Amino acid sequence: MSVNLPRPTYTKTASHVPGNCHTPSSGQAAWYPPVMAGADTLGAKVSRAETILQALVLMQRLSPDAYTTYLKDFYSHGLERFESHWRYADIVTVLLCLADALQPRNYLEVGVRRGRSAAAVASKAPSCAMALFDMWQPDYAGMENPGPAFVTSELKSIGYQGQASFIDGNSHQTLPRFFAQNPNVMFDLITVDGDHSELGAAQDMCDVLPRLAVGGALVFDDISHPLHPELNGVWQTLVVSDDRFSAFSYREAGYGVGFAIRKY
Repeated sequence: MSVNLPRPTYTKTASHVPGNCHTPSSGQAAWYPPVMAGADTLGAKVSRAETILQALVLMQRLSPDAYTTYLKDFYSHGLERFESHWRYADIVTVLLCLADALQPRNYLEVGVRRGRSAAAVASKAPSCAMALFDMWQPDYAGMENPGPAFVTSELKSIGYQGQASFIDGNSHQTLPRFFAQNPNVMFDLITVDGDHSELGAAQDMCDVLPRLAVGGALVFDDISHPLHPELNGVWQTLVVSDDRFSAFSYREAGYGVGFAIRKY
């Protein structure tokens, strides 16, 4: 690492994700920690052809832009070329799989843009409450960034029935303020895909990681992006090397993606 990264401050949490935790029957001792499925179990599904096909169908339901049009062609070509043998993962396939498995009650996302990732969650957990953080910078990374009204429309188009809250501004200010105002809130599923600078990404991670419930999942995008090689270092340092988590990393194609399940 080129810099000394900040580290998260964890406290003991009693918040568990029901979709991924075992509760002993009345009178039974809790012999094991509650988490039933980690990254090995869930990671085996995120890169399968059937999950990629689900991602393709979702992209076809959303309003097109240059990037989603490219993704649809990429998915289609890969499925045609390699059929059921294709192993590919990105933030959409990961979130489709995790939302389906965990059935999250609430979801936090840093870096919303057009709502593609939020839509993946909503398609599998349509009643999930969402806290969506973005600065809404115009033409971010060469893509349109049309704002909360557009994202709300996209979520509605795929059947979302929950409550989405949009928190606008710089995440390094809005995340600490949000958690100060909601000191006991924990999330079942979290995505970090905002500030791509080394320190900025690390700070977002430090803000949200302690607010991930036991059995919940954190998703971190672009871990093999050629323009942001430092992101994999953030991922390895703050998550993969931490025994609190079981982690899955995909770096074979595309820009890469990682997710981790909190064990305790």
